[in-house]
Amino acid sequence: MGKLDGKVALISGGARGQGAAEARAFAGEGAKVVFGDIRDADGKAVEAEIKAAGGEATYLGLDVTNEEQWRAAVAHATGTYGGLHILVNNAGIVINRVPIEERTVEEWDRVLDVNLKGVFLGTKHAIPAMRAAGGGSIINIASVAGFGQSTHQEPAYAASKGAVRIFSKVTATQHAKDKIRCNTIFPGPVDTEMIHAAMSDPAVLKERLSRVPLGRLGTIDEMVAAVMFLASDDSAYMTGGEMVIDGGATSM
Repeated sequence: MGKLDGKVALISGGARGQGAAEARAFAGEGAKVVFGDIRDADGKAVEAEIKAAGGEATYLGLDVTNEEQWRAAVAHATGTYGGLHILVNNAGIVINRVPIEERTVEEWDRVLDVNLKGVFLGTKHAIPAMRAAGGGSIINIASVAGFGQSTHQEPAYAASKGAVRIFSKVTATQHAKDKIRCNTIFPGPVDTEMIHAAMSDPAVLKERLSRVPLGRLGTIDEMVAAVMFLASDDSAYMTGGEMVIDGGATSM
């Protein structure tokens, strides 16, 4: 018996990194998985890998800022697999940190579109499908940038993740009556391609880790374990919650 037997999951940003690991783990625990991204070659490779291991999964092209693509992804989950029980809003981008006065409007809009509008659109279209299925679990991946250590954060990214925090609570309270839960994970720095691209200078990464009491990057497996808990019935009495997984960073 798998933790997610009988459930259908939809994951954004699933072609690589944490999203791909979530897709593999969910399928391994019995879920039927639909996952989307803008990196089609990577996504199709992950789909093939999951199927080769005996899992059920479909990769779809998904630009999270595009409402029609979200509508199509939810329709595929319900039409192909019979419902939707889990949504992981995983997709996100980060840009190099500059002072607020130097951030362009175009850069600001792009970050907010992907990191916040994408969460809104995924949630908007998942709710009716989850209601029809008798309930579900929405997991939003935020960041400690939206929770603390604000002195060191890029302003657009921090604003987007802080907004996800509040949006998740609104979702949780307004849709508890539908048996739809919504919780948020706040990772610290995690060993992914994204952080290495943003902190390609080893000195910059070392300085970032100086603000993490445990002194290391988090692992993708550690994040996926938290997502799995929130997706499964193990967290059935948890909604509107916040899981901070940051090596102690926000305690400083």
